[in-house]
Amino acid sequence: METQQLQQILKELRFTAGLSEEDQKKLAEISRPQDFPKNATIFTEGCEHNDIYVIRSGRVEICMSIPARGCLPVLTLEAGDLVGWSSVLQQGEMTATVAAVDDTQTIAIDAAKLRALCEEDHDIGYQIMRLIAKALSQRLVASRLQVLDMFGDASSYNNTPEGASE
Repeated sequence: METQQLQQILKELRFTAGLSEEDQKKLAEISRPQDFPKNATIFTEGCEHNDIYVIRSGRVEICMSIPARGCLPVLTLEAGDLVGWSSVLQQGEMTATVAAVDDTQTIAIDAAKLRALCEEDHDIGYQIMRLIAKALSQRLVASRLQVLDMFGDASSYNNTPEGASE
């Protein structure tokens, strides 16, 4: 797929839509399409991985290994979402296992080339890291809501301060 076609796809994806045309072109130059069939493992927790992905279509499930319980799903991502951020931050090992729930099309971005691009062009580096931070913030909120759902009973919470009446 040509850089121009990849750039057009990046314009349409939620994660990269806000980047300037010039930045989308730079990103397209270090990207390639990569498809995963349903149930394919994209990467495994504890392994090193060299790509970051923006989902074009389909869905992926993030699972984490829990002792005595196996690999449990923690989040499902869909078109426009980012997968594999650890490889950009040079975390080393991936923090979760990700598998395709459906046939999934992605744009794979070479993490080493993305780091180099961010180092040489701090403006795009700031934009990319801002987008990654936003994606991680949304996942943190989703995780908090999941924890509340798992361990809390909404009827047992009283948000009214002590002594106040409704």
